[in-house]
Amino acid sequence: MSRESQHGKWTLSSSDDEDEDPSAQTTEVSRERVEKTRGVARSNQVNREKFGAGVTTSSAKRKKESEDTGWALSSSDDDCENSSFADHRKARNPSPKRTKPERARPASPHGASYYKEEPADVFDAGFLPADGAFRFYLNRVTGIEKKFNTGALHIKGSVIQKSFNYCFDISWMVQQYPPEFRDKPVMIVHGEKRESKARLIQQAQPYTHIRFCQAKLDIAFGTHHTKMMLLWYEEGFRVVILTSNLIPADWYQKTQGLWLSPLYPKLPEGSPFLAGESPTNFKSDLLDYLRSYRAPELEEWIQRIGEHDLSQTRVYLVGSTPGRFLGSDMEKWGHLRLRKLLSENTQRVQNEEAWPVVAQFSSIGSMGVDKTKWLAAEFQHTLTTLGKGKKVSTSPEIPMYLVYPSVENVRTSLEGYPAGGSLPYSIQTAQRQLWLHSYFHYWSAEVTGRSHAMPHIKTYMRTSPDFAELSWFLVTSANLSKAAWGALEKNNTQMMVRSYELGVLFLPSAFVSDMKTFKVQKNPFPATGSSASFPVPFDLPPQPYRNKDQPWIWNIPYTQAPDTHGNVWVPS
Repeated sequence: MSRESQHGKWTLSSSDDEDEDPSAQTTEVSRERVEKTRGVARSNQVNREKFGAGVTTSSAKRKKESEDTGWALSSSDDDCENSSFADHRKARNPSPKRTKPERARPASPHGASYYKEEPADVFDAGFLPADGAFRFYLNRVTGIEKKFNTGALHIKGSVIQKSFNYCFDISWMVQQYPPEFRDKPVMIVHGEKRESKARLIQQAQPYTHIRFCQAKLDIAFGTHHTKMMLLWYEEGFRVVILTSNLIPADWYQKTQGLWLSPLYPKLPEGSPFLAGESPTNFKSDLLDYLRSYRAPELEEWIQRIGEHDLSQTRVYLVGSTPGRFLGSDMEKWGHLRLRKLLSENTQRVQNEEAWPVVAQFSSIGSMGVDKTKWLAAEFQHTLTTLGKGKKVSTSPEIPMYLVYPSVENVRTSLEGYPAGGSLPYSIQTAQRQLWLHSYFHYWSAEVTGRSHAMPHIKTYMRTSPDFAELSWFLVTSANLSKAAWGALEKNNTQMMVRSYELGVLFLPSAFVSDMKTFKVQKNPFPATGSSASFPVPFDLPPQPYRNKDQPWIWNIPYTQAPDTHGNVWVPS
């Protein structure tokens, strides 16, 4: 079967759909390897090739994404290794391994002028923006209007002490510390194995203050995709949960999000271990998440967190951890965890069937042969849960808007086609679920000045029919995949989750006890921290793909129209 767009034609095989597609289950891994296989951006002038790796982020990314310093991380599904890309028509000859060069910024496919030079204060993180109620921030982006970076955060200048992530560039990470803190102890929690693990450890050889903890990945095709930092200070500690990897590619021209906790003070000597709990049970849930790693290296951190007061936390933790879960454990992780929180802590609204679900992500796994296999069944059941009581009828079906960049979004982005290296939706997965594409809406973020900064952020929400209110909002590392969110098995008596993921859920009742909804903030920038309305990072309502739009698929060529840097895309 063929599909055609203004950017060319691509052919889909007629193979039967599979409910579980191993290649699709690893879409996030592939997407993070995308930068590794970023494809050659070939100039359409003369027949000359340009280096098209752009910001390379891939397999390393799939394992680690981020940490300390209190803010920002990197894009979730790219390989962290820099790699050059040869024209796919050329014979692939083995070449000797090369040592990864250390750079202050990632290699650019467009030359030294790829990144706009900004004033030094653009990346100055020596201060925090006004302490808004939600503590939800976007990253700073180069090449956009200055006002849209007011109140946004960057990693530079932060101190990273414990970092959970998918992808790391250790030399770059260390350079983000103030010089006087570059020898402070750091622990990196990762999911790398074999050769990629050896490369990660080799990166850290010059830095004797860095230690590692390997996350157990016992189920095939799972990844350590969590992006979290634990930051320790003399006065206490912070938790940062974000969508960026600890690689430079994720911090400059992508849209990323993070939640920055309050500074948690130490409890009085002799306090019970679970003293200092929040109304959202955040402390216990964070400790349970850390225990799920079953790692002796984390015991010290578990004890230290227990000694602190987390009572000011107003968000709920929503995590995934690999395993097959039964009974009440099914509701501890993945989308059933989200369902439980929505059932227990939200209230029903009038005309509920008309309140749409909006899901925005940067990678897509296998959904099955049709929508009833997972998306419009168990997952939609979770996303449409509001309060206790009778489940809302799905006839008429509750609207679901899926926001994922189109080819045109990527082509006209700040990075051009290389931005697609962090959007690893593969042709192998896409050809098995053409039904899914009717749900797609393109990326537009005029409200935050980030329409051309491709999203690596992942957000889920329930909005009013006029898109002026939210019944809840979630920012997370979890993309649209069963590996990330889990899937029911054995006649719905077992929950299987493949990957580690982490996010925070914002519920109105956690901020004001009798509040049912948040108002959507109309002008999030310049951020002042004083608004009581919620800053959604992209435009509402989402707009459906236009006639010739196609979803970005990273492993097929785009040669008929050049990107913003004059390149085309030819994956190797």
